[in-house]
Amino acid sequence: MEKPFKTIALIGKYNSPEIVTPLLKLADFLKARGINVLIDKLTGAHIKNSPYPIHELDDLGREAELAIVLGGDGTMLNIARTLAPHEVALVGVNQGRLGFLTDISLDTMYETISAILDGQCVTEDRMLLEGEVHRGAGRIADVLAFNDVVVSKGIEGNMAEMEVRIDGEFIYHQRSDGLIVATPTGSTAYALSAGGPIVHPALRVISLVPVSPHTLSNRPVVVGSDSVIEIIMRSDSDARVHFDSHSHYVLSEGDRILIKRYPHTISLLHPVGHSYYRMLREKLNWNRE
Repeated sequence: MEKPFKTIALIGKYNSPEIVTPLLKLADFLKARGINVLIDKLTGAHIKNSPYPIHELDDLGREAELAIVLGGDGTMLNIARTLAPHEVALVGVNQGRLGFLTDISLDTMYETISAILDGQCVTEDRMLLEGEVHRGAGRIADVLAFNDVVVSKGIEGNMAEMEVRIDGEFIYHQRSDGLIVATPTGSTAYALSAGGPIVHPALRVISLVPVSPHTLSNRPVVVGSDSVIEIIMRSDSDARVHFDSHSHYVLSEGDRILIKRYPHTISLLHPVGHSYYRMLREKLNWNRE
């Protein structure tokens, strides 16, 4: 059964004019199948006299059922955050190097996307995190994260001191270089380099991974996705909070960061035969003797 994708958005890697040629060829391919094609505004800035309508990302989310992203994992992260409220499915095409999120190559793009449009695909729902930063009685930030929310020490180099609560219950006080709160998707990003576990994306859990903690008793903790995590800053050491390394805010003593699962998910469409474990073997070189 063919998937009912009547309108598809094409999004290229930010500030990469070289992506325009394969993107327009893909647009022509989709048009030949009777599909309405839209192009995002930042990509469209590199196209003179575009034969396809150009829209802001939010408008694409309201009009398209599927977005095909040509770029790397970083591009997919940015697009996923923006399109998550609209529940638009995503397909990732890499520019030559296999990504954790972009697993279709330019060389096989047409045949793979054709199969996906015919309903021959694997659908994978990924969770996101919703983070809030509170200062006093006010809320100074409300940001989505696909990979992680990270509290880190500031440029002065002093350890960040924080109190961690889960569902209102005190868990521990920590002095460290930071704390990573990661989705299963983010378990193979910064959290992995900090010693956190690799978490299969089908699981609905949140990982808390300390970064160089002062005491070895502070270990990674995995909690259910319905948990509400609260981080309270206990020192004024120029600490910062980062959301997918995209948005960041300088923290002060007494600031509170609330983190919980975002109610919407992102659907990633993969080719038939997609294997998360095979991707890990290739990305992490587990297939080498």
